[in-house]
Amino acid sequence: MERFKKIPADRVPGRGGSWATPRKSKYNAQRTGGHASQKEHRRALILRMLERAGKISGLREQVRFELIPAQRGADGRLIERSCEYVADFVYRNSRGEMVVEDSKGVCTDVYKIKRKLMLWRHGIKIIET
Repeated sequence: MERFKKIPADRVPGRGGSWATPRKSKYNAQRTGGHASQKEHRRALILRMLERAGKISGLREQVRFELIPAQRGADGRLIERSCEYVADFVYRNSRGEMVVEDSKGVCTDVYKIKRKLMLWRHGIKIIET
């Protein structure tokens, strides 16, 4: 039956019932293995191997750090949402120190500001890979 045609794999439903090709990401990064980019995915694999080998411990991904708390008015209503930085990886190195790591393809102005706020607010220097 013509009504039940197979949908091409490279097409996704768009607005108004039409079918469109998926939108490209802003910096042409391709999601891979649940990560935002191939570079981040490769780094995750390396860090997992290091954790299994006992070189690092407590590996966590997509960890949120609050940089600026939410602002509320006298009546308790939200005026401004909180500003957060989401680290790609957080782990402890062989000396037991916490390491915050970010896989960067493009170093945006927003990222530079958040990196500076992380150092000022939490005393954490972000490692860029």
